[in-house]
Amino acid sequence: MEIKFLTEPALLLENKVLVIADLHIGIEYEIFKSGITIPSQVEKLEKRIDNLIKQNKAKHLVILGDVKHQVPTISWQEYREIPKFLEHFKIKISIIKGNHDGNIERLAPKEIDIYDPPGFKINNFLLTHGQAWPFLGDLEAEYIIMGHVHPAVEFWTENFRTIEPCWLKCEIDNEKLFKKYRIKTQIKQGIIMPSFNHLIGGMAFNSKDFEPLGPLLKNEIFKWKKAEVYLLDGTLLGSLKDLKTK
Repeated sequence: MEIKFLTEPALLLENKVLVIADLHIGIEYEIFKSGITIPSQVEKLEKRIDNLIKQNKAKHLVILGDVKHQVPTISWQEYREIPKFLEHFKIKISIIKGNHDGNIERLAPKEIDIYDPPGFKINNFLLTHGQAWPFLGDLEAEYIIMGHVHPAVEFWTENFRTIEPCWLKCEIDNEKLFKKYRIKTQIKQGIIMPSFNHLIGGMAFNSKDFEPLGPLLKNEIFKWKKAEVYLLDGTLLGSLKDLKTK
């Protein structure tokens, strides 16, 4: 089964399925309420996705949750922008509902497939948002791919600190999955995707204050403490357990 990491925070599966996570359209409205005005970024999101679709000749766009940002309601910005955003793309679209996606059905065109948070399976890839136990079924799979936690790593010196988004590749504890599902699995790897929206920031996994979110991390189904850490440009930083914390 083929999986390709792209130069953006996106994956290409089977040379045709483009996967992204955590768009959080409407976050500008929340920032505005805090006293800071930022122009809508939805057109930039569209352009970035358009480029990925064109460059990779993708036929199917999968969004791993948190299309919208406001919880639990729908903001005026989301009402205005999300339907047009989803209508913009002329390929098949599937959405897995994230914890921010209450009532997303009211905003999405009818032809879009919307799945509950556990997600769905494409060939040997289990796709899920991350705040709920994933759909597993009784079929073989090699990968679980999730979003939700906006992974990042923290760098600092005495006078400087920065947080950079990253990919995490994790081993899977199939024995713990069996205890949960009573189904034998031989899943090779878990992949945690960075947020596609640059305004979101990230959770620094190498901070001593980091607390795992969602059942796959809390129950260490994803062995995230020993994850391989990659920056968005492909730089391998090594194992998370070897990165300094502060």
